[in-house]
Amino acid sequence: MTKNITKIFPLLLGLSLGIMSTTLAQNHRIATFNIRWDNPKDKGNLWKDRVTQVLQLIRFHEIGIVGTQETLAHQLLAINEGLGFASIGVGRDDGAEKGEFSPIHYDPKLYRVEKSGTFWLSSSPEVPSKGWDAALPRICTWGKFRSSEGQYFYVFNVHYDHIGQQAREESSKLVLAKIEEINTEKLPVIWMGDFNVSPENPAYRVILEDNSWKDTRLISKLPSYGPRGTFTGFDWERLPTDIIDHIFVLGKIEVVRHGILSDNYGKKYPSDHFPVLVEFKLDERKER
Repeated sequence: MTKNITKIFPLLLGLSLGIMSTTLAQNHRIATFNIRWDNPKDKGNLWKDRVTQVLQLIRFHEIGIVGTQETLAHQLLAINEGLGFASIGVGRDDGAEKGEFSPIHYDPKLYRVEKSGTFWLSSSPEVPSKGWDAALPRICTWGKFRSSEGQYFYVFNVHYDHIGQQAREESSKLVLAKIEEINTEKLPVIWMGDFNVSPENPAYRVILEDNSWKDTRLISKLPSYGPRGTFTGFDWERLPTDIIDHIFVLGKIEVVRHGILSDNYGKKYPSDHFPVLVEFKLDERKER
């Protein structure tokens, strides 16, 4: 009897570990992260000093997909080369490499892009343009992703204007319409970015007017972790109270956890925004 138990135990252990690893493999980690553009006036917080910290943060938290904002072409390249990632997106000034990107970086070992695009947050979204009362051109980059398990979902990454209230409200309406237009398969959608608005703002509220959309911070199975706000301005002495970086979901997505990451190095932050991390599970639907 003892011999039989000895033989059976490793088999059961192997099976249980196999089931566990399969379950864990179905979890996905995604983040939105305004990395702050490479501004030579940021004395004490220059990009050349922060880039290693940005890479280490993404690597340590094992983030498979990250939407960044304020990203210049050489910053995008540094992230992709430093992590072995690929990315989608274009510069907002010319639809190529000029100006800031709102790219979606991803680990090609875990995900594959099926199709992608960028549109401008304006009344002429197909061409480089500035919308409504915005101070600057703003964009949304999107992609249809396939996971290594064969699950499909969309990711949209935005950076709203910091001045124009009308532009922010119209941007929300435009992105909602574009998601409806692009997502013809009715797949799960993750919509994230620097919205430059807190939850009290109409530009935020219009997203949740349709009950299909959820703020991941509010539906996380594990209560949201970290400080209350996301914009630090590199100010070590003050924790932010307003959350302006958000991740929303549509469809059959289970939000396991949500966190605002206040990682630092020597009383300095990797950026003037805290990244927002979400771990989620998709349903088992595969491509038809």
